[in-house]
Amino acid sequence: MSMKWGLADLTSVNSWRLAAVEMLATALFVFLGTGAAMASGGDITATALGHGLAIIALVAATAKITGAHINPAVTITMWALGKDNLGKSLTYIIGQLVGAVVGAYLLYSIVGEVSGEHALGKDITAIDGFLTEVIVTFALILTVLAVAVHPQGKSWVTPSTAAVAIGLVVLVDHLVAIPLTGASMNPARTFGPALVAGDFANHWVYWAGPIVGGLVAAGAYRYLMLSKDERAAE
Repeated sequence: MSMKWGLADLTSVNSWRLAAVEMLATALFVFLGTGAAMASGGDITATALGHGLAIIALVAATAKITGAHINPAVTITMWALGKDNLGKSLTYIIGQLVGAVVGAYLLYSIVGEVSGEHALGKDITAIDGFLTEVIVTFALILTVLAVAVHPQGKSWVTPSTAAVAIGLVVLVDHLVAIPLTGASMNPARTFGPALVAGDFANHWVYWAGPIVGGLVAAGAYRYLMLSKDERAAE
């Protein structure tokens, strides 16, 4: 495994086309997820269902086009594992962040507010929040790697089945983490509403936690889930 640079992709029309697909998917995810939280008055079950079901649909729709990252933490993990190069990864992250802002702003333009931004729960410190985001993102990205990247998983799991597995772990992560951090697992999902609402309190938690959780998941995937022969074949 080696990290790839591929900076020429920063000027590739095709890379930016794929980044635009990531932008569209992330915009829809933020609009639907944040919208579900707002429409339900912050009800945990409804918010979890909104995010989980949106991910099932969007991953199934874009998996064969972009790989359905829809999350900078996923993109960074894929780069760290050598699955994508840096240039392509940067275009994806830019697309995801722009999409998150677009999705949050569209919701704001319709209802006049965005109240689905992430925040730490009562008596939850920033370190507590960081650890929570590490754990729930670890669960999410390890699932992504198992069903969509692992050679044995790819041999029998269809994109639609993978989408269901990924959506379900997003749903369960929300049920656990909404009272603690709001359940981000996705820096873009936090960034869009935070920018539109102008509220960046403890924002570092929602970048550092998911990125660290994804990298820990990458290590667990590579050294626990892959055999020596499978690692050598990568």
